[in-house]
Amino acid sequence: MVRQAYDGPILEIDNLSISFFTRAREIPAVMDFSVKVMPGEAVGLVGESGCGKSTVALGVMQDLGKNGEIVGGTIKFKGRDLKSLSPKELRDIRGSEIAMIYQEPMASLNPAMKIGRQLMEVPMIHQGLSARAARDRALQVVTDVKLPDPARILDAFPHQLSGGQQQRIVIAMALMSEPSLLILDEPTTALDVTVEAAVVDLVRELGERYGTSMLFISHNLGLVLETCDRLCVMYSGEAVETGSIEDVFDQMRHPYTQALFRSIPLPGANKTARPLKAIPGNFPLPHERPPGCNFGPRCDYFQPGRCDASEVPMARVAGDDRHATRCLRFDEIDWHAPVQASVPQDRTEPGDVVLKVGKLKKYYEVAANALFGSSGDTKVVKANETISFEARESETLAIVGESGCGKSTFAKVLMGLETATDGEIVLYNQDIQSTPIEARSTDTVRSVQMVFQNPFDTLNPSMTVGRQIIRALEVFRIGRTDADRRERMLRLLDLVKLPREFADRMPRQLSGGQKQRVGIARAFSGGAKVVVADEPVSALDVSVQAAVTDLLMEIQREEKTTLLFISHDLSIVRYLADRVMVMYLGHVVEMGTTDQVFAPPYHPYTEALLSAVPIADTSVRKERIVLEGDIPSAMNPPPGCPFQTRCRWKARVPGGLCEAEVPPLRTMADGHQIKCHLAEAELAGMVPVIKVAAE
Repeated sequence: MVRQAYDGPILEIDNLSISFFTRAREIPAVMDFSVKVMPGEAVGLVGESGCGKSTVALGVMQDLGKNGEIVGGTIKFKGRDLKSLSPKELRDIRGSEIAMIYQEPMASLNPAMKIGRQLMEVPMIHQGLSARAARDRALQVVTDVKLPDPARILDAFPHQLSGGQQQRIVIAMALMSEPSLLILDEPTTALDVTVEAAVVDLVRELGERYGTSMLFISHNLGLVLETCDRLCVMYSGEAVETGSIEDVFDQMRHPYTQALFRSIPLPGANKTARPLKAIPGNFPLPHERPPGCNFGPRCDYFQPGRCDASEVPMARVAGDDRHATRCLRFDEIDWHAPVQASVPQDRTEPGDVVLKVGKLKKYYEVAANALFGSSGDTKVVKANETISFEARESETLAIVGESGCGKSTFAKVLMGLETATDGEIVLYNQDIQSTPIEARSTDTVRSVQMVFQNPFDTLNPSMTVGRQIIRALEVFRIGRTDADRRERMLRLLDLVKLPREFADRMPRQLSGGQKQRVGIARAFSGGAKVVVADEPVSALDVSVQAAVTDLLMEIQREEKTTLLFISHDLSIVRYLADRVMVMYLGHVVEMGTTDQVFAPPYHPYTEALLSAVPIADTSVRKERIVLEGDIPSAMNPPPGCPFQTRCRWKARVPGGLCEAEVPPLRTMADGHQIKCHLAEAELAGMVPVIKVAAE
């Protein structure tokens, strides 16, 4: 099928307003929203959760459900108003000329149908291709998205693919009919940072090859910088700033855009000398927006009687290409003034060793054919392999690596949810590696606590916030009376900066950031000495991440807690960690201070991790290193070095040593350890992956 070239806007949204109607009221989700996507252009749509990004995408797809309705404005695709099209005309356009990629790939794949059949359906339905021609097309597109052994992939079921492979299949499905517009709604949020880097490269490359225009929805400003030509910042249902990437990143003219950048850990941010600045206050509910400027109650530049007098229109910023802002004071503000943000903190010096881990191993025995339920030979999954380190009082040790590297398994063993196969874990001179949690003393249990990734799953929905914290105090036998425990609970709410009246609220009445604060209060309720924070901010908006991260740091300073911070986000790790431990396939491959790990020499895996981190700064230049292939299975690890199947440096090691022997953990300088066969001259010759251009 050959389409005629179209040289006008592919997508033109003009003064769009979308509302959802409930029994109680009309909820205005999007108001007076305008954006334009030209042929071959990629436009990023960024903002906090609830700002209306996905609602705009669903409006374009005309898929707002029974209670959603476009109440104003227009959405035009190649000049045609989508609202005026018949259901048949919409079906012809959706999936053929407009395709959408969702955040969770399995939401788009049929688990009971082979990949090839799912891909073939698209051209067979939309273009009338024969089964043979559709399969040939599917084979070509699977090859284009760089999946290994495309013929085997077509005969696989979705569950037989990794998350990154599933997302590539969804991208292939979207590209099967060569759409003019591709909408990507947080397509990499559920993926590891290395897989994310490969998918982003793929999307950008395929967009250029097919000439596809893109609307890229994300809360990650670094990803938008790497993917898009233009940017639209949304806040509370409105576009507040639009322009080219260079306009918005380097010449921002809206206080919300500035506040977003100040709340993310860019190079140069430091938890003691230059702390992040969280955005004050909370995001307004759609039916409780303030008069005038929606951002007014949280804005450093708010002027009563002016900013709240009437609705604020978009205004053009002089001198820049299609740069506009929804701010009355944009030409009065000194945008280059230094941040008056945060009070520098004294650096906390680590104290005595609190936790000592020596040659820890955790193996699981599983049936060789466990997936299909048959008995027979058993195989050993080596989840953790000879992990050794010490952690001190008041220290933050970050544990980083891809999914499947053994981070969470180690956390389970430390918490007592699993017991170690071999090695030792010593907490205050007490061996706990073989003691399950039910056999641990109350004192030990309350000394080691955990803050989980998803605050939504860790709170009892039928119990008030106060009662959940008091229940922890009862379990830890803290407080002699109910009144004592209630007073302790209220002081814990003070500690995590939540109003005391929240004690009587149910979890559903709290935002994600507020729920995470409750989880932190509960973790510290027993005076925990070691807190394992397992991706504690990855489910939160960037503006909330800064507040929760600084809260953890403040509590750590007061309580002298040892913090084990598990994360795949190296930007946040660089900001708050004192030391970093990099794991790959159960092994510790590098360990050192944050400065050591973020500067060469690196382990080749650390080098690839650093290259994959999206950084929202136009002055940063990175060496692009995209890892080929997926992380091997811990049930069938490669021989020799665990990283050798994906290592770009392997050819520099003579004699096949990488495939034959596990490398020793070598000490480079001042305690910096790297597990690698590369010669010291090769390691010393490594160049920095991340470079910040001189001003």
